[in-house]
Amino acid sequence: MAEAEKALSAHERLSAMRDVYDLLDEVRLRPGMWVRDRSLRHLDSMLVGYRIALAVHGGEEPFDFWSPGGQSPFSLWLERRMGEQTSLGWSTVIERSAEAAGRPPMELFFELLDEFRDESRGQSRGEFPGERGRSSQP
Repeated sequence: MAEAEKALSAHERLSAMRDVYDLLDEVRLRPGMWVRDRSLRHLDSMLVGYRIALAVHGGEEPFDFWSPGGQSPFSLWLERRMGEQTSLGWSTVIERSAEAAGRPPMELFFELLDEFRDESRGQSRGEFPGERGRSSQP
């Protein structure tokens, strides 16, 4: 019975997800369970699949990780943040940076994701990068 309760709670957690960021919160907690070899390229592929499923099933949700025919908001932000333009994609840029710094790529991804989300929230409130907590409105 305990196994059935665990499975039910996992099912409930999945059912309660509202958007891609809820999924990424689950990945952050258990990356080895969600992402093969903890590879950012596999995470990238998973997120592309998520975006395709949204389109196929008519889901409406802002999506920062893949933009068919153009660069995603996360990729554009990462280029500015890292000072590097590349056509290789955000996963490759982060994996290379992590390797050079001797850090786990998944750890660096989530650190950068938190930074991206903080800046995105600030801009949606009318703040500019570096002005957290101060409103640009009088």
